[in-house]
Amino acid sequence: MTPEPDDGNVSRTQEAILAAYAELIEELGTDDVPFRLIARRAGVSERTIFRNYATRVDLLLATAAWIERTIFLRQGTTSIFDMPLTIRAAMESYDHRPELAHVVAETAMRGISGAAPSPRREVLAQMIDAEITTLGHDERRAIVAALAHLDSAATWVTLRREFGMSHGDIADAAAWAAEAVLNPIRSRVG
Repeated sequence: MTPEPDDGNVSRTQEAILAAYAELIEELGTDDVPFRLIARRAGVSERTIFRNYATRVDLLLATAAWIERTIFLRQGTTSIFDMPLTIRAAMESYDHRPELAHVVAETAMRGISGAAPSPRREVLAQMIDAEITTLGHDERRAIVAALAHLDSAATWVTLRREFGMSHGDIADAAAWAAEAVLNPIRSRVG
């Protein structure tokens, strides 16, 4: 049985497979890496890969989730108002590992079944609920959606591909946009 793509509980074998796949994606510049290369790099058989990930899509989803959890791990923050700095740091980390950022973004942007388009949405909602108790449902939902969108590899890819922005400009723009989302509610901290 294939684990859920966003399941943080992976076995050592799965960890080896996911890490090998991520390394090969970065080295070869494509997510269409042959399973035999993944198996060789992970030190397992191809059969072991298929036992853990029945299809390439399953492997891709699990790898994208693993990349988000391990390589693009966010610094812990307890205040929603620290998010502009967190988002800036995320944009910079995507720029250091662009092939992996593309994989994470593509799984979300293609709408592959099981991909989490905004894995941090729940964390953001919890931070807002803890700090700003006076927000109405619609306002809370809009702020969480905006911050979740800004705090994503998809935003980095869009700004890089569509606008040709440099890494510094991407980090500045994302942080500025997060500040613009948060500024109207700063005075309502409870």
